[in-house]
Amino acid sequence: MARIVCIGEGMLELSRRENDWQLDYGGDTLNTAIHLARAGHDVAYLTALGADPFSVELKAQWRAEGIDTSLVLTHPTRQAGLYAITTDAAGERSFTYWRDTSAAREMFALPESDAMLAQAERADLVYFSLITLAILPPEGRQRLLALAASARRVAFDGNYRPRLWQNQAETRAARDAAIALADIGLPTWEDETTLSGEPDAEAVARHWTGLGCSETVVKLGAEGCRLPNGTLCAPERVLQPVDTSGAGDAFNAGYLDARLKGASPADAARAGHALAGWTIMLPGAIPPRES
Repeated sequence: MARIVCIGEGMLELSRRENDWQLDYGGDTLNTAIHLARAGHDVAYLTALGADPFSVELKAQWRAEGIDTSLVLTHPTRQAGLYAITTDAAGERSFTYWRDTSAAREMFALPESDAMLAQAERADLVYFSLITLAILPPEGRQRLLALAASARRVAFDGNYRPRLWQNQAETRAARDAAIALADIGLPTWEDETTLSGEPDAEAVARHWTGLGCSETVVKLGAEGCRLPNGTLCAPERVLQPVDTSGAGDAFNAGYLDARLKGASPADAARAGHALAGWTIMLPGAIPPRES
């Protein structure tokens, strides 16, 4: 199985279970990392947590999922971020965040980061998202992009959260810099049209491939995805979701898992749809394996 390094911010997650709130964990690249580890890959998560009890517990829970936590650094004064999920009657989710001073924002400023980056360079695949870039200060973004430039293979998800950015010009510049270094691109059409006005999946694919990302899969929500050859791959069946949190992250994991095992892009997309479909029928961004 492949050695994969996923980079980003893993957070505490509050999700509603009937009349109660349950404390779990999640984060876009962390969700993908856990799915990939469950599929049998050698997955390390590169981030920073605090030394507080919640951070210690998070790290232990990730290890229990099969994640290699040797690249999770400990910040001496900061803690893990927190978010809460609320869903409407159709299962569509929205998030409230408390992450402005999270430890992950300074992951590349800690003294151990040089050794951490050296280990990440040797991975078969490095995976990160636009959210990863958003939480980092400019120096951290440059260090992450330098890692991507030296990595063997890179997958990038253009996951856009406007509140994490100062303006769209800054966001587009960071996104395009990452696209140019990516081998596999996993944009979502809704994010792309919000950020830079692409009218359809074809325009998104042209933009990403034009910058050098040869394998671009454009996610289209319930409609499926546009494959690198331009054809549409739809899910096998229409579902009535319980919670759409983590759907795109699960699709990414299913797609990457299948591609790393030699599947075609079409078969990989079907695997992505199946994993995303399982995820949205359960509450939380990363449902327990046994559910």
